[in-house]
Amino acid sequence: MLEQLAGGSQALERAIAGEELSYSDGMELMNYDNIHMLGAVADAARKRQVGDTVTFAASYYMNYTNVCAASCQMCAFYRKEGADDAYTLTPAEIEKRVAIAEQMGATEVHIVGGFHPKLPLEYYEEMMRAIKKSHPGLNIKALTAAEIFYLSKLTKNSTKEILGRLKDAGLDSMPGGGAELFHPDIRNKIIRGKCSGQEWLDVIKEAHTMGIKSNVTMLYGHIEKPEHIVDHLVKIRDLQKETGGFLTLIPLKFSLDNTELERENLVERECSAVYDLKVIALSRLMLAGVLDNISVYWVAYGKKLAQVALSGGGSDLVGTAFSEEIYRAAGKPTTTSVDDLATMAREIGRRPAQRSTHFEILRRF
Repeated sequence: MLEQLAGGSQALERAIAGEELSYSDGMELMNYDNIHMLGAVADAARKRQVGDTVTFAASYYMNYTNVCAASCQMCAFYRKEGADDAYTLTPAEIEKRVAIAEQMGATEVHIVGGFHPKLPLEYYEEMMRAIKKSHPGLNIKALTAAEIFYLSKLTKNSTKEILGRLKDAGLDSMPGGGAELFHPDIRNKIIRGKCSGQEWLDVIKEAHTMGIKSNVTMLYGHIEKPEHIVDHLVKIRDLQKETGGFLTLIPLKFSLDNTELERENLVERECSAVYDLKVIALSRLMLAGVLDNISVYWVAYGKKLAQVALSGGGSDLVGTAFSEEIYRAAGKPTTTSVDDLATMAREIGRRPAQRSTHFEILRRF
């Protein structure tokens, strides 16, 4: 049936046949206008890979500091040291917040922050030891590859040594932030003072080699072109084939409010829902057979559009996002419950399941 409706698109025909898509296939699909057909093919690929289960984690988001040496044009979260609303939490303060999160049912704590120019490596080790001592069952998903790279430059330790010390202190997995878009032509226009795309990939490869699995993100909907999206997905696929260390891809919709890109009129409005759905579908099709999980970040989309994205290639809702501050700084509501996420899945005829960080099913609803 799908083959008859592919409309002469060779890339879609290859996707329907389960073949790996090339860069040129990806470009064809980025310029393909029939979003309904694209979504249907991506949904069929999702069903082949992971079935009808929609997963999500009970996750607590901890931003240990908003002080950042970088000044990324797409970020509304960062503050410079000394700003009235700048903050840095102590390890003891972090542990107290994590204790509350565990009481709320969280199974993982997602820890990211700014590039603080004065925090030593021992601060991060102490933070993780404090969490593990009191909450040994929680998965510590902490520090992006970009943060690890920055720490390496700041402390003059190798990234391998930093990863090893943090793993010994309790690091279980890593979030996917800081990936943004890998291609230098676009990356250099949306970030300032952060590692290159290749440096991000090198650090995360090192983590995977050490047994530390991670997520990976893709920031879109700002000033990128189709080739930057496709390039990003191909690079993710290539590394996943090599290491198998990515747990999920989380396409992140750029949130405009309070960013430098908005203030300088480089982006006038957030991208359309149609573009969101195209990115989710293309992510599924480009990574089919290599990375099972494509996450729909409901915080950025809103719950109704997230449901549509789950019907067009998405298979995971990321998590509850207790205390998520980065998107909140850009004006997005960020809190929900596992029951709400389960309802979102049931309403579209899918089977909800709470998962662990590593996508083991913990509970079905």
